[in-house]
Amino acid sequence: MTPSATPPLVALGSHATPAGESARARTAAAQDVAPGDIAVGVIIGRASENFDFFVYGIASALVFPWVFFPFVDRLDGTLLAFGLFSFAFIVRPLGTLLGMSIQRRFGRGTKLTVALFILGSSTAGMALLPGYATDGWAAIAFLAVCRIGQGLGQGASWDGLPSLLALNAPEGRRGWYAMLGQLGAPIGFLVACGLFAYLWANLSSADFLTWGWRYPFYSAFAINVVALFARLRLVVTNEYERSLNENELEPCSVRELFSTQGFNIFVGAFASLATYALFHIVTIFPLSWVKLYSHQVIGEFLSVELVGGALAAIAMLASGLIADRIGRRKTLGLFAILIGVFSLASPWLLGGGVFAQDAFILVGFVLLGLSYGQAAGAVTSNFLPHLRYTGAALTADFAWLIGAAFAPLVALGLSAHFGLIAVTAYLLSGVACTLVALRTNRLVQQMRD
Repeated sequence: MTPSATPPLVALGSHATPAGESARARTAAAQDVAPGDIAVGVIIGRASENFDFFVYGIASALVFPWVFFPFVDRLDGTLLAFGLFSFAFIVRPLGTLLGMSIQRRFGRGTKLTVALFILGSSTAGMALLPGYATDGWAAIAFLAVCRIGQGLGQGASWDGLPSLLALNAPEGRRGWYAMLGQLGAPIGFLVACGLFAYLWANLSSADFLTWGWRYPFYSAFAINVVALFARLRLVVTNEYERSLNENELEPCSVRELFSTQGFNIFVGAFASLATYALFHIVTIFPLSWVKLYSHQVIGEFLSVELVGGALAAIAMLASGLIADRIGRRKTLGLFAILIGVFSLASPWLLGGGVFAQDAFILVGFVLLGLSYGQAAGAVTSNFLPHLRYTGAALTADFAWLIGAAFAPLVALGLSAHFGLIAVTAYLLSGVACTLVALRTNRLVQQMRD
C-alpha cells in the first residue's frame, strides 16, 4: 500500500490532525449551528434510549426471574433473564446497519422515526406480556422478541449528533462537549430506577410482581415520543441537515470502512472497555446479588442507587473539565487504572454489610461517571471524515457488546460459584484491554508520524 493510500490513524485524545482540521474548517462554515442546541438533543435522545434499557435491566434482576422463569430456582432464573438481557447488544450492530440502509433510501428523519417507534413499541410491549404461568414458553419467546426489538431500535437510532457536537465544540472544550452527550445515561437510569423504587415502596410484593412492574414499561412509549420530536427538531431542519452533510456525517460503505479503517473500530471498541465493563457491574449486577444473597432491603438499595446515579452525573461534569486539561486519552487511561484499583476492593465491599455494599455502589457510580463521560469522546477522531458517521456508531456497538452485554450474566454466574473475586477478574480484564488499546494506538500513531 502506498503512503497516500494509507488511512491515517489519529491518536485518541489528539487535538490536531489533517482530517480533523479539514472537518473543523467545514464546520466553521455552518455558524448557525449552536453546540448548546445540539447538546440538548443529544442528552434527551440518549436519556430515552438508556431509560428503555435500564427498565429492562432492573426488571431482569427484580421481576423476570419470578414472572418468566418460575420453573427454576431464583439464581438460574436470574441467569436466564440476564441471558435475554444480552440479546439487545448482540443485534445492536445489525440495527445500526439497518438504520443506515433506511437513511440512504428514505432520509434521516424517517430512519429516526422508525427506530424510535421500534424501540418504544418493544419496551412498551413488554408491559403487555403474559407471564410463564399463563403462556409458558411462548411468554419467554415474546420477551426475547421484544428485547431484540430494543436492540435493533437503539442501533438504528444513531443520528450523528454526538459527532456533530464534538466537531462544533469550541477549541479547548472538546472534552466538555463530548461529555454532554453521555449525560443521557445517568438521567435515563435515574428515571428508571426512581420509578421502580417508588413502585417497590408503595406496593405489596404480590401487586408489584402482578402488575406494578409494568408501569415503567408503559411509560417508555411516551418518553420516546418526546425524544423523537426533540431530535427531529434538529436533524430535519435545514441548518442542521446542511451541517451534517458538510461534515460528511452520512452512511458510508461498510466494506470500505472495515477494509480501510477496521483497525480503528477494533482499537476504539477496546479503548473504553474498562468503562463498559464497569457500567452494568454497578447498575444491574448488584441488584441481583443483593436480592439473592444479601439481607439489605431492596427498597433502600434502590435509593442508594439513585444517589449513585446523581453522583455519576456530577462526576461526568468533572470528567469534561479534566479531559480538557489533560486530554481524553490520558483521562481514559487514568480512570481505567482507578477502576482496576476499585476492582480489588469489590469483593470485600459487595460481600460485606450494608455500609460496605452502599460504598460499592457510590464509589462505583462516581468512577463510572468519570470514565463514561469520555468513553465516546475519543472515538470519532479516529476516522476519516466520510467514515466517521458509520465508524463511530459501530465502534460504540462493539464496545457495548464486548464490554457490557454479558457483564451481569458472567459476574453473577461466576460469583455464585467461585465468589465475588470473579467481579475483580472481570473488571481487571476490561482495564487491561483499555490500557493495551490506548498504548497500541499511541505506538501506531508514532510510527506513522
